[in-house]
Amino acid sequence: MIFDSHVHTEFSTDSKLKLEEALKTAGDLGIGIISTDHIDLNYPEKDKFIFDIDEYFNKYYKYRSDKYFLGVEIGMTDEFSKENRNISEKYDFDYIIGSIHFVDGIDIFDKELYKDRDKKYVYERYFQNMIECIKTHEYINSLAHIDYICRYASYKNTEINYNEYSDLIDEVLRLIVSREIAFEINLRRLSNMAAVENLIPIYKRYKEIGGSLVTIGSDSHNSESIGLNLKAAFYIAEKCKLKPVYYKNRKPEYF
Repeated sequence: MIFDSHVHTEFSTDSKLKLEEALKTAGDLGIGIISTDHIDLNYPEKDKFIFDIDEYFNKYYKYRSDKYFLGVEIGMTDEFSKENRNISEKYDFDYIIGSIHFVDGIDIFDKELYKDRDKKYVYERYFQNMIECIKTHEYINSLAHIDYICRYASYKNTEINYNEYSDLIDEVLRLIVSREIAFEINLRRLSNMAAVENLIPIYKRYKEIGGSLVTIGSDSHNSESIGLNLKAAFYIAEKCKLKPVYYKNRKPEYF
C-alpha cells in the first residue's frame, strides 16, 4: 500500500486537522497515512510546537492498523539533542522524522533570517546546521524536506542548485546513508516542475552515494493536501532508481 508518511493533525500547533478526517480522506484515496505531529523543543514561544505525547498515544493508538501508524516530526537541534533522544527512546513510535526548522537559532519562516544576508551564506548555514544535527540524531528514520528553506526564503530564486552546494549536500547524504536513514521526498512543492527538476540531481546523488530508501510525505496540515503530488514523487523515485518505503515499528516496509 502507498503511504503518505508525513501528516500533521490537531496535536501540531499549526494544524487543526482531526485524525478521523485524515483517515477518511486517506481511505477515499486508497492510501495509508502516518501522523507525524511537531515537536520542536527549541521553539522560542513556550508551549508551541510541543504536545502531550502520552495523550497523543492514548487518543490515537486505538486507530493504529495496517493503514495508519503513529509517528512524530522532531525538530533537530543540538541544544536539545539529549531531550529529543529521550523522546525517541521512551515512546513506541512507528516512525520518526528528523527536520531542520531553524538556522543558527532563527526560524526559517522568519524573514529576519534572510535580511542583509545573501542566499549562498544562508543556504550554506542551513546545510551546515543540518549536518551537525544529523550527527546527534542518528536514530531518526527519515530526513525530511531537504528543500524546506525553499518555501520561505526571501530571494528571487529560492531553489537549491545542487552544483552550488554539492560539497555540503554530499556530506548530508553520506551521513544519512551511513546511518541507514531514509530520505524523504516531500510532496509540498512538487506541483512546481522547476522544484522537481532541481531536486532530481540531489536524489540521483543520494543513489550514487549508496542510498536506496525514500519516504513520501505531503506535510499536510489539512485534508485537501493529503497525497497531493504523489505522481511527481514516484516520478522522482523511478528516475533516480530509489525504493519508496513507509515505517512500521521503526522498520522500513516496501510499498
